[in-house]
Amino acid sequence: MRTTAAKPFPLMPVALLCAAALAGCSTTPTEPASSRTDARTPAAAPAPDGPEARVGTALQQLDRRAEIGQLFVAGVPLDDLGGGAATATSGVGGMFLHGRTTAPAEELAATTSAWQEAAPGPGLWVAADQEGGLVQTLQGPGFDELPTAVEQGRLPDDQLAALADGLGAAMRAAGLNVNLAPVADVVPVGAEPGNEPIGAVHRQYGGSATEVARAAAVVADGLAAHGVVPTLKHFPGLGRVQRNTDTSADVVDPVTGRTDEQVTAFADLLSRTAAEPFVMMSSATYPQLDPSNQAAFSRQVITGLLRDELGFDGVVISDDLANAEAVEGIPPGERAVRFLEAGGTLVLSVDGGLVPEMIDAVAARSEEDPAFAALVDAAVRTALTAKAEAGLLG
Repeated sequence: MRTTAAKPFPLMPVALLCAAALAGCSTTPTEPASSRTDARTPAAAPAPDGPEARVGTALQQLDRRAEIGQLFVAGVPLDDLGGGAATATSGVGGMFLHGRTTAPAEELAATTSAWQEAAPGPGLWVAADQEGGLVQTLQGPGFDELPTAVEQGRLPDDQLAALADGLGAAMRAAGLNVNLAPVADVVPVGAEPGNEPIGAVHRQYGGSATEVARAAAVVADGLAAHGVVPTLKHFPGLGRVQRNTDTSADVVDPVTGRTDEQVTAFADLLSRTAAEPFVMMSSATYPQLDPSNQAAFSRQVITGLLRDELGFDGVVISDDLANAEAVEGIPPGERAVRFLEAGGTLVLSVDGGLVPEMIDAVAARSEEDPAFAALVDAAVRTALTAKAEAGLLG
């Protein structure tokens, strides 16, 4: 599963290219229908040990609530890793380590291994923010101190690749399989001090879409080489905002449109990387893209722009939908429903205590709304396919 993008624009929507894997996918639309359904050329059955077959097996073992649980990544504070055992057995799809720790990699490996053993269904995503500079969750023995993204972006490709290779190896050795990095936001040159979430703290790889896409692709590939899924964030870009969605409500980017470099950086990055990344959504509002909804809750942005125009068919993960001030005015359950309704896949809730309420809301809406239930089904299949490709379905 990966983006079909060969170049930023224009791109043919994946949905038009192939409505469903089981239906077959023809590259000759003018071919007569009879030849496409000829009994002599049946569609190939899924490989018995391939991702599709493993997803089917996993679905047979999950009830509806367990399926929905696979769409949630619950936060676990690093100063209370012992409490993570309960989260690991709760049926969520993944766990997010937040805070800071100086624990050795070996200690984390023992803890995360125990979580995986305790998980009642598919293997867990175990994620952290390990960008560099001020954003380094894992700081103990076994983890190198990472320079800021600004400094990383100035490195030649071979040196940056070596850094990313070491980072991927260290995270994997500690039992982590997702890094909520690299940042793909483009902060215009000169605007850095006024860009609170990214530029002011040196989280950007450069001042242009080309610079950012080049460096972020190298980092993504280095992580993926060790089985750590990279996460490209924060679509459609936080490089033009002034305030931080973690600490401020009503964060707006009035400029970014469909062909802005904030968006083309992601398109370029998706075409460069050999990885199968996640894409994390921004919780800001982009009036040029959708004046009525924050990006995380916008079907125009997630489905229309990211999936249909950029051709991305992988996992779309939210930014934190628990503690972020940007979503404070929306009930927690509604946050999860609206994100999935817009086309998202994984709900990140740094406050793991809110996850049961969110699951309840998704389950209730799914029971009463067949169209929403179909979106949940699609998200579950996308999430499990990513797990199959990551070796988390056996």
